[in-house]
Amino acid sequence: MSYSTVGLIGKADHEGSRVSLNVLVGELKQRNCTILVEASIKEELDDRSLEICTLNTIGERAELAIVVGGDGYMLGAARVLAKFDTDVVGVNRGNLGFLTDINPEDISRQIAHIFDGNVYREARFLLEASVFRNDEHQDTNSAVNEIVLHHGKVAHMMEFELYVDDQFVFSQRSDGMIIATPTGSTAYSLSGGGPILMPQLDALTLVSMFPHTLSSRPIVVDANSEITLKVSNVNTDNLQVSCDSHSVISLMPGDEVRIRKNPDKLHLVHPPDYNYFNVLRTKLNWGSKLY
Repeated sequence: MSYSTVGLIGKADHEGSRVSLNVLVGELKQRNCTILVEASIKEELDDRSLEICTLNTIGERAELAIVVGGDGYMLGAARVLAKFDTDVVGVNRGNLGFLTDINPEDISRQIAHIFDGNVYREARFLLEASVFRNDEHQDTNSAVNEIVLHHGKVAHMMEFELYVDDQFVFSQRSDGMIIATPTGSTAYSLSGGGPILMPQLDALTLVSMFPHTLSSRPIVVDANSEITLKVSNVNTDNLQVSCDSHSVISLMPGDEVRIRKNPDKLHLVHPPDYNYFNVLRTKLNWGSKLY
């Protein structure tokens, strides 16, 4: 696919990102693309004639958005860009880079593949969490990776009930609960002992955080389920639900958190040599072939 308008998003005040962004500008100019630059990185670019705009404008106008940075920057951009029909690809200038898979040393070749249409495409679903107090809606936020119910204080237990499609599952005393998408199964959920879900699966994983029981295990459920977390009235205040560790909604005892699929999809574009198990093997230091 040939892209005529491309948005650039990235990490400001980072030398590696600055280098990659300027390389990308050169590549895109060679292809006569209209380049839209997200406002926070305008000082990183040598060419000051480029159009500066918001992330929402990039989503509205660009056919392709290139995110330079780590997975955190990709997640922040993805929550906005998923509202639009925009392809998204990442250049890894972070640590792990599960979502940003273009090597900064190989930008020219990978960009050539992308503009030739020689890519692997996939759509990742998002979640949204809505908080209700006495059945009145309080707030809603979305997440690419996970939604987490937790206490505002470190190492402080809470009490809540879990329902899946209005069916009672269990009550629990723990530090909280992680509800993760397949995309987020290699993030916070993984560190909490959750399973790795292939991105193509239409499923969610529910992972308890330090439960006060020896029998708690992660649960995998259909992604089209509605997950409800009912916060017990015996809790103290200072409870929270966070989305991708970014957007935080405050809770009160007795509140309900209802979690379901967000109707938006993140449209990811990968280089042709992308292989999910190779990503896992590389990032998680798994063993290579014996022979």
